[in-house]
Amino acid sequence: MIPGSAASMLPSMSSEDIKLYQHNYVRNSRAIGLLWAIFTILFAILNVVIFSQPYWIGDGVDTPQAGYFGLFHFCTGDGIQRELDCTGTFTEFAQIPSTAFKAASFFVGMSMMLVIACIASFTLFFLFSTTTVYKICGWMQGASGVCLVMGCIIYPDGWDSDEVRRMCGEQTDKYSLGACSMRWAYILAIMGVLNALMLSFLAFVLGNRQDGLMTEELLAESKAGNA
Repeated sequence: MIPGSAASMLPSMSSEDIKLYQHNYVRNSRAIGLLWAIFTILFAILNVVIFSQPYWIGDGVDTPQAGYFGLFHFCTGDGIQRELDCTGTFTEFAQIPSTAFKAASFFVGMSMMLVIACIASFTLFFLFSTTTVYKICGWMQGASGVCLVMGCIIYPDGWDSDEVRRMCGEQTDKYSLGACSMRWAYILAIMGVLNALMLSFLAFVLGNRQDGLMTEELLAESKAGNA
């Protein structure tokens, strides 16, 4: 037992103080847990947007062609007509123009599925201990963040593909966009990495708080039995 911790102070508290402390502890934990669940759902929505939207990179003022690229879907034009020719779906995996784009699509898709699986595992709160579910979700969210990191790192390796070079210019190369620029979906993906890691950390904190609460309940019962 750590000196000065809440658990170490319980033996010196009255039964009424212990009940009040536990009530506040549980209420605060539930409030934080609710916020964690809400932000997890929002992160899942963000992940779906990141995965599906074709706005990872796009044209600029000096690009030979107009257009924008996502992980697997892209739209390009000839610079004369305003309409863009769009192509690419995740189901047509072989048609994705770059191996790097395929790998990035896979990792970002895995990140999305892990977060969705985390939300689905909320139902486990009715079957298993709260601590176990929090820690399962924590590992899922951490893995989701790692997959998102991999997707963000690998994606620029495909910028030397013919389709991207036609839009961004001949100076475009791996990890160099030439006349093009990053768009909002790529920026959201980078921000999503931080979100995933923060949610994972919070899930483990909440799981450990539940462990602490169980310890304090046992101490309180022990004190009541000795009284």
